[in-house]
Amino acid sequence: MERFLITGGQNFSGTIKIGGAKNAALPIFFAAILGTKNITFKNVPNLTDIKYTCNILQNLGVEVAADLANNTVSLKPQSIVSYEVPYDLASKMRASIWALAPLVARFGYAQVSLPGGCAIGSRPIDMHIEALKKLGATIELNEGNVIAKAPNCLTGANIFFDKISVGATVSAVCAASLAKGVTRIENAAMEPEVVDVCNFLNALGANISGIGTRVLTITGVEELHGCDEYSIIPDRIECGTYLISAAISRNKVTCTNVNPEHLEATLAKLEEAGAIITINGNEVTCDMQGKRAKAVNITTAPYPGVATDMQAQFTLLNTLAQGNSVVTETIFENRFMHVPELQRMGAKITQKGNTIYIEGVESLSGARVKATDLRASISLVLAGCVSQGTTYVDEIYHIDRGYETIEKQIARLGCKIERQPMSEE
Repeated sequence: MERFLITGGQNFSGTIKIGGAKNAALPIFFAAILGTKNITFKNVPNLTDIKYTCNILQNLGVEVAADLANNTVSLKPQSIVSYEVPYDLASKMRASIWALAPLVARFGYAQVSLPGGCAIGSRPIDMHIEALKKLGATIELNEGNVIAKAPNCLTGANIFFDKISVGATVSAVCAASLAKGVTRIENAAMEPEVVDVCNFLNALGANISGIGTRVLTITGVEELHGCDEYSIIPDRIECGTYLISAAISRNKVTCTNVNPEHLEATLAKLEEAGAIITINGNEVTCDMQGKRAKAVNITTAPYPGVATDMQAQFTLLNTLAQGNSVVTETIFENRFMHVPELQRMGAKITQKGNTIYIEGVESLSGARVKATDLRASISLVLAGCVSQGTTYVDEIYHIDRGYETIEKQIARLGCKIERQPMSEE
């Protein structure tokens, strides 16, 4: 186990290049199982979750050539010889469930151990399973494994999701791409990461229309091929995080290599908080120089609403903002675990169910805090940088799952954190 040692009183300022989106790269890598030719990916983030995914793919027989230092990964899915994802690999992240649909769609059989991941609440796989059943797969649960069978090929169907789900939409689209006939998915997720998965599948030869809307239509094809090169979209959550770092330190940060269209909800809330937002092509600047942010109410929602992955960062902003605010989490029921840690640093927050009430404070004080999930981790790191005194953030393995070389990135913005063993005092 490692931790971060952070000396407070620092300010975020400068320009930073945003990497590829983890939330797009993971499902796209699993969707690559459907391909039959070599695929090279660019703008791949250098994260532990990417490495876990590559391990899973290699265990299936995919030939993987990863150069994550240069953000490139090449896959040869035509070499798959196994259709099972065992517990020791699946337990490392919930995204492993995305292996189920492409495996059963291409090979007629898949077995995936029930996945693990961040402890941010219930993320059941029932919607994934129901979608596969609609397409003709038989599903059984056996000793902690999900087994899907479709020996005679999947068949197109009408699928309606009672609840918008990024994960289930991805699984349904992957399965339908090789199903016989036409599949119509209603109430589909519209997140940019889902759009990227659909665009990637179309690059392999899939026939998906309605991309970026609530209704997707997929006409199944017999086979998907490969593509010489595919670039992962920029990470809108990483970008939003660093823009908020400018707001909490009353400074100015520019993010490059971004798609501003993916950030509309985040940018609107930052402007409401008093920031001057400037967009110049693929660059976005948040300017809060010399001003304290104003409190803003936040309710997380599926895209195009405020992303649940930005909730912890906006909670921190409101903690240091002028005025009172209300933050409501509608996606995950257990995603306020950063709240007691911020309270240890002097935040004035009261929680009632899935809503927190925040009274802004002028500053926070350093403390020893625990990172409980990925986005909680980064909010505590940012808090430590701008607080008074020394902060220790324990169990930081979460942050390496979603933020590439965080120490180097933060250093580019003028702040410094030190990684050290947790046993060191």
